[in-house]
Amino acid sequence: MSTTPDVNETVEKAPPELSQRRVGLIFAALMVAMLLSALDQTILGTALPTIVGELDGVNHMLWVATAYILASTIVMPVYGKLGDLMGRKSLFVIALSIFVFGSIVGGFANSMEWLIAGRAVQGLGGGGLMILSQAIIADVIPARERGKYMGFIGVVFGLSSVAGPLLGGLFTDVLSWRLAFWINVPLGIAAIIAAVVFIRLPKIVNAERPKIDVAGMITLAIAASGLVLTASWGGTEYDWNSPVIIGLIVVTVLAAFAFVMVERKSAEPVIPLSLFRNRNFTLTTLGGLAIGISMFGAIGYMPTFLQIVNSVNATVSGFMLLPMLGGLLVTAIGGGFLVTKTGRYKWMPIVGSLVIAAALVLFSTMRSDTPLPLILFYLTILGLGIGLAMQVLVLIVQNSVPHSQVGTATAGNNFFREIGASLGSAIVGGLFVARLTDQLQDSAASAGAAAGAVPLDTNALTPAAINALPAELHQMIVDAYANALSPVYLFLVPLMLVAALLLCFVKEIPLATTTVQPEG
Repeated sequence: MSTTPDVNETVEKAPPELSQRRVGLIFAALMVAMLLSALDQTILGTALPTIVGELDGVNHMLWVATAYILASTIVMPVYGKLGDLMGRKSLFVIALSIFVFGSIVGGFANSMEWLIAGRAVQGLGGGGLMILSQAIIADVIPARERGKYMGFIGVVFGLSSVAGPLLGGLFTDVLSWRLAFWINVPLGIAAIIAAVVFIRLPKIVNAERPKIDVAGMITLAIAASGLVLTASWGGTEYDWNSPVIIGLIVVTVLAAFAFVMVERKSAEPVIPLSLFRNRNFTLTTLGGLAIGISMFGAIGYMPTFLQIVNSVNATVSGFMLLPMLGGLLVTAIGGGFLVTKTGRYKWMPIVGSLVIAAALVLFSTMRSDTPLPLILFYLTILGLGIGLAMQVLVLIVQNSVPHSQVGTATAGNNFFREIGASLGSAIVGGLFVARLTDQLQDSAASAGAAAGAVPLDTNALTPAAINALPAELHQMIVDAYANALSPVYLFLVPLMLVAALLLCFVKEIPLATTTVQPEG
């Protein structure tokens, strides 16, 4: 029988067995890359007021965050697919180079337009760093050993959510906000050198030139852009019934339909529809979407809540999120080592989803007089749940598909989680603003003669402005804020319960003990 591969067959030749030292060096480079990408989603948040004041661009402030999130989200599936077709090492170096270049553009920016352009370029590289790092880990570390490494990856995501605002505030207050860009350059160059020197991946040999799904990439980019912009702008920049938002929704639906039609006929679809026939991929992707919505919905407004209720600045409120990081550290690392030791993993996202649901219920009980230690305890519970649930989903996906689809499947799972993050912020933000407006109106009505002193414009409710109010009016606004935000968390509880139920149907496939798995 001939062993010559078919014309369209892709052959992967496993690299030599890597030493623990080399694996450690590769993993360190990947961790730096992932940390850079994750940090840049949050690091400019606390610096934005200073940036827009210096660059005179308050009208473009929203785009500083949106440009990065949008660019990184739409390129995730592209990097995942291209990595499967052509190999990941060179793409990883390219993504790092793009990210460093975007950081240089942002560091030199003398206008908001240049700053936003730099953020978009960063996102084009950052999306690749996130996906390719996780896929490269699957190339060099067997699934059975990967659990303990995935735990540290989970820590990177948790660390970035806390360290990003802290570093952004520190750079802005002590040095310069531009350091948030310049710090990426030496770290990125170091990661590039480490990748070139240490990373050795399976050789991918194609019998013919790979067919790139250009139409699929374009339609997916349009659909993702429409959805992210709808989530970012709806209820903030534009009313939900405005022509802009309605138009974005229509474009999103049409582009998503076109994407499905294109993928059905594509020879190498960017997100193969066949992946959704894989039970584990579908269930874990839906679980990741739900966790993304709940996680980012839960913590998105928590720093502001802490600032207003406890009358602290942004830096202190960032430190108050450390208990969440501590909880995440315990379960992400501990759970990862348990997976490696026992080979059992199905229980983790189920329990994690239930713990997140419990944390959301606890958040819904918070009021303006809730003791701070109790709030910090609630944040610890949330961290414990996120550490259990989040990163093991990627391991389940990677262990459930052929190795030739690891990048595509990893990208698909992360793509929908990022969509969930955007939706979570939008859902909680929309519900919160609506409730806050009602609460302020009620407060104004009950204030009687002082009604005119109650600010009804939610955009004026900055922590500094609230803290400057007279004591009685200050307490009234704080109560309205707490009463508006806390019950919103209850809306997310059913979502996490559904996620836990769905994850019960995941098939616990034995973790692979080799890096390049056979097809089938």
